[in-house]
Amino acid sequence: MSRSVARTAAALLALGALAYTAWVLEVLVRTGLDPVRTYVSELAAADQPLGGLFRATDLTAGLLVLAGALTGLAGERGRRGGSGGPGGSGPGSRAGNGLGGRTGHGSGGRPAGRDPWAVGGWIALAVFGAATVADSRLPLSCAPTADPVCAARETAGLVPATHAAHAVSSSLAMTGALAALVALTVAARRRDRRRSLARAGPALVALESAATAWTLAAVAAFEAGKGVWALGAGQRLQVLLVAAWLAVLAHSLATEGRREGR
Repeated sequence: MSRSVARTAAALLALGALAYTAWVLEVLVRTGLDPVRTYVSELAAADQPLGGLFRATDLTAGLLVLAGALTGLAGERGRRGGSGGPGGSGPGSRAGNGLGGRTGHGSGGRPAGRDPWAVGGWIALAVFGAATVADSRLPLSCAPTADPVCAARETAGLVPATHAAHAVSSSLAMTGALAALVALTVAARRRDRRRSLARAGPALVALESAATAWTLAAVAAFEAGKGVWALGAGQRLQVLLVAAWLAVLAHSLATEGRREGR
C-alpha cells in the first residue's frame, strides 16, 4: 500500500470515527432519553427531536468508513511480493505499508504479498460501513426502551417494518465491526508488533467482546421483560470502543505511511 493510499484511508477512517461518536452530544443537549437505559439508535428514531441530526451523522460515519475500508482493500489487493533487484524489496526489506505482510524474511517478518487476514478485515470493515449507512436509512419509528406504548406496539408487531430491518442492519454492522477488529489486529501483529494497532488492538478486541456480550445479554433481558440491565451503557461502551479502534487503525496507517517514506 503506497503512502498516499495509506494516508487517504487513514483520513477517511479518522473522520468516520469522529462522526461515529456524534451520540456523545447527548451530554450537551437535552434528548429526553436516559443514556444508561436506551439504545443509541433511539436517538435517531423518527419521533425524536434530534433524530434527523443523528441519522445524518450515522450516514456520514458509514460512508466515510466504507470509503476508507475500500481504499484500504484496494491498497492491500495491489500489494506485490519483493523482486530482490535494485530498487525492489530484497530479503529483510519492507515494501509498502498498511496492514499486510512484510517483505523478505528478516526480523521475524513474513513474505510480501496479500495477507488474507488484512483482505478479510478490510472486507468486514466495508460491511460495517455499509450496514451503518443502512441503519441511518432504516430508523426506528419510536423509542421502545423509553416509551412503554412503543414497546407494547413493537411486541404486538404493530410498528413499521423498519424496526425489524434496523435490527438486521445493526446486527450486521456490529458483526462486521467485530470481524474487522479481530482480522486487522491479527494482520497488524503478523506484520510488526511495534505498530500502534498491533500494540493496542488486542486490548480493544477483548474490551469490545466484553461490551458486546453485555449488550446482547441486556437486549435479551429487555425482550424477555426482565428489565434493561443498563443496556444503554453497554451499547454506548460498545460503539465507543469501535470508534477508538478506528482511530487507532487510522493512526497506524498514517504513521506507517510516514515511516515507509513512499
